[in-house]
Amino acid sequence: MTTLTQLPADYVQNPHEVHDMLRAEGPVQEVHMPRGLKVWLVTRYDEAKIALTDPRISKNVIEGGHLFDVHAPANAGRRDFNQALSVHMLNMDAPGHTRLRKLVNKAFTARRIELMRPRINEIAAELIAKLNDGDEVDLLEAFAFPLPITVICELLGIPIDNRDEFREWSNTLLSFGSNEDIVRASGAMAAFLHAHVEKVAAEEPDDTFFSALVHADDSGDRLNTQELVSMAFLLLVAGHETTVNLIGNAVLSLLRNPDQLEILKDRPELIPASGEEFLRLEGPVNIATFRYTKEPIELGGVTIPENEIIMVSLVAANRDPERYENADQLDVTRSAQGHVAFGHGIHFCLGAPLARLEFDVALTQLLARFPKLQLAAEPETLVWRDSTLIRGLHTLPVRLA
Repeated sequence: MTTLTQLPADYVQNPHEVHDMLRAEGPVQEVHMPRGLKVWLVTRYDEAKIALTDPRISKNVIEGGHLFDVHAPANAGRRDFNQALSVHMLNMDAPGHTRLRKLVNKAFTARRIELMRPRINEIAAELIAKLNDGDEVDLLEAFAFPLPITVICELLGIPIDNRDEFREWSNTLLSFGSNEDIVRASGAMAAFLHAHVEKVAAEEPDDTFFSALVHADDSGDRLNTQELVSMAFLLLVAGHETTVNLIGNAVLSLLRNPDQLEILKDRPELIPASGEEFLRLEGPVNIATFRYTKEPIELGGVTIPENEIIMVSLVAANRDPERYENADQLDVTRSAQGHVAFGHGIHFCLGAPLARLEFDVALTQLLARFPKLQLAAEPETLVWRDSTLIRGLHTLPVRLA
C-alpha cells in the first residue's frame, strides 16, 4: 500500500501530482479525502472503467448514503442536501435508472440537439460581439458561463434573468460550503424548480424540450413531480457546469501550449475532434459521484470490503500512461477516443452531445475573432474551485486580441 493515506489540503489545486503518485503504487488505494472522508480512490484507466460499470458497485444514494456518516471523521459536519433534488439518474441503479433514462431519452434525442446548432451559434456570436480587442476580461464570466447557461435555461424554459442565482446555488452545492449554505442553496433551488415544473405541467404540451420531458409518456409511465424537479436540477447543473469548465480548461491549456494553439488556428477543422483531447487532459469532472460496494470485490488485485465508498478519478484515469502515450501532454491531433471524461456504462453523460456541440461552437468563434488571445495572469496564480467533483477555475483572466 502507498504511504499516502491522506490527500493534501491543497489537493484540488494540483490533483495530477497526487494521482501520479497513487497510480504508480497501484490502481486503487484506501485514502482520506482532504476533509477526512475515508474512500477507496481509483486512479488507473482499466480499473476505472470496471468500477464505473460493475453491478456490485452501487450508486443508490437512498440505500448507501448513510455510509458518508460511517466513513467521515467524528468531527465532520453534516451536509443536509435537499432531498427533492436527489431523485435523479445519477443516484440510481437499474431498474430505476433504466426507467428514468428511457423517459428522458425521448426528449433528449441527437436530432433535437443538432437542431440547436444555429441557436448556439447565435448565442455565441452575441456574446463575442460584446467583447473588443484590448479588453481584459474573465473569460468564464464573459463567455464560457453565459453560453451554456443560456442554452440550458432555454431548453428548460427557465427565464434567463435567473441565471446568476443558478450559478450561485450551483457553486455552493458543488463546493465545500457550510451546511447552512447547503441548506439555503438546495432549498432555494428546489423551491424554484418545483414551481417551474408545476407551471409547465399545467400548460398544454408543446415541442419544447422540457415540455416534452414533463409530458413524456411511455406506456402510461411518466416522471412524477419530484422526479421532474430532480431531473431539472441534474440537467441545469450538469448542463452548464460541464461546458463552462470544458471551455475554460481548454482555453487555459491552449494558452499554456502556444504550439497547439497555432495548430488549431491554422486548421480550425480540427476543433471538433480536439474536444476529445481537452476532455481527456483536463476534463471538467475530477472525481465521479458517489458509489459504494454492495459486497466485497477485487479491483486490480485489491480487495475492497462491503459498504465502502468508491471514488473514481476520471481525470486520473484519462492521464494513465498505460492507456495514453505522453498522457500529461496536450496534443490536439491525438485520437483521444475512449477517454472517460463523460463516464462509462449506463451512467454515461446524457448531455455529452450538447457539451461537444457547445465546445465546438465556442472555440471556433473565439479563435476566429480573437486569434491573438493571451493569458492575463501568471498560470501559477490561477485558483481552482474548492471541489473534488468539478475541475474548473474560479476565474480565467485573458487579454483579447
